[in-house]
Amino acid sequence: MDFLNPVVDGFGVVLQPVNLLYCLIGVVIGMLIGVLPGLGPAATIAILLPITYGVEPVSAIIMLAGIFYGAQYGGTITSVLLRLPGEASSVVTVFDGFALAKQGRAGTALGVAAIGSFIGGTVSIIGLTLLAPVVAEVALDFGPPEYAALSLFGVLLVATVGNGGRTKSVIAAGIGLLLATVGRDTFTGASRFTFDSLNLADGIDFVPIAMGLFGLGEILYNLEERHHKVQAPAKVANVWPSRHDLKQSRGAIGRGSVIGFVLGVLPGGGATLSSLVAYAVEKRRAKQPERFGRGAIEGVAAPETANNAAATSSFIPLLTLGIPANATMALMFGALLIQGIPPGPQLVSEHPDLFWGVVNSMYIGNILLLIMSIPMVGIFVRILRIRPAILAPITVLITLLGVYTVANRVFDIFLVIVFGVVGYLMKKFGFEPGPLVLAFVLGSVMEKAVRQSLLIFGGDVTGFFTRPISGTVLAALIAVLALPGVRYLMRRKSAARDKELV
Repeated sequence: MDFLNPVVDGFGVVLQPVNLLYCLIGVVIGMLIGVLPGLGPAATIAILLPITYGVEPVSAIIMLAGIFYGAQYGGTITSVLLRLPGEASSVVTVFDGFALAKQGRAGTALGVAAIGSFIGGTVSIIGLTLLAPVVAEVALDFGPPEYAALSLFGVLLVATVGNGGRTKSVIAAGIGLLLATVGRDTFTGASRFTFDSLNLADGIDFVPIAMGLFGLGEILYNLEERHHKVQAPAKVANVWPSRHDLKQSRGAIGRGSVIGFVLGVLPGGGATLSSLVAYAVEKRRAKQPERFGRGAIEGVAAPETANNAAATSSFIPLLTLGIPANATMALMFGALLIQGIPPGPQLVSEHPDLFWGVVNSMYIGNILLLIMSIPMVGIFVRILRIRPAILAPITVLITLLGVYTVANRVFDIFLVIVFGVVGYLMKKFGFEPGPLVLAFVLGSVMEKAVRQSLLIFGGDVTGFFTRPISGTVLAALIAVLALPGVRYLMRRKSAARDKELV
């Protein structure tokens, strides 16, 4: 039981009034910047890094951590109410969250998301407390071949989340992969699809694509449909989910917690891949998969639980190995270095107050988020009652300002307009933008991992199958791809046998 002593001491650290205050500040800022499309936790943490110079290390990291996991729920709000995902991890929530909002069930969607986020985050914190050393050791076995197999798995899953037909989803995903190649080749330095523009030399950022496709694209499409009467959402009498909704969601929340915790540990996985996998798992195992994309409560519960669990578990490789799992964790890495504390295996023993203080602050932060989220859902739902003539310009303004604040580039505003037109055309011809955005996010990860792997294997593709983990993942992928064909052949064989008996 001696290992529990530093855990208990960690609660003593976080319950100090100053640390509680910084935890509250962090989650409030995180929730607010999650609501603002385009201004994600990475940009906010980068802006606030200079402030941490004059703050105690424990307090500073507690605040920055609160911003990160607090933003995960904040992004849900705009995904559900405005169909504007603030960042990649909120894209999947758009599919069913916005459909529920149009049915007048925005309160239910946000309530389930809040509960799922709390449970997923809490489960992940418990796992972080008990399993950090073990899980970190397993994650250390993952190299480029394993990340290549996982990212390929994610890209293939993209075809299962769209509602415009599998063929159209694959086409959209292909475009997303193509867009991911724009910019300077990190291996050779050659320019690809930049058309001699310096603005494209570093590639296309996620934010202009997501805001254009989901924000302006939706507005343009609705303008064309303006002759139809816009139905106001039903009055939300109670934002607490019903027993039926909770019963439908509990399995998705449980599975999302596990998926998010496991994938959040892996660099290249994180909240985005976790939400995608959780959604795909629920849709695949559902008795009526056609409900997804039309307002299935599991389609909100699963990805929201998974991305919050992943946000927490992504601290494991950072704090125990000194390996940032994503861009935000890289900024957290920098914040620790600024404080003169190198993250890594020695962090637990040399700075137990910081390690366990940050870990235990997440328990408090999740409780604060749950307390704030449920009562405030009614306020957020009222956004839907604003007339479209007023809401549309406000949405456009928020979108353009959010995009500009990320890199302070006017060029990004033009990109939003271009992708807004693309989003309108996709919507008009029955293509879902979700697969395109998700494939774009995973594409750069997959390309880098595949090319690094081929360098390791000397160009031998069979090398992927010689490593136990990547070989197992690829074998499972092949089995999944072959399963529909096997079922078809079995049905034909059974039908032929029945015909002979007749």
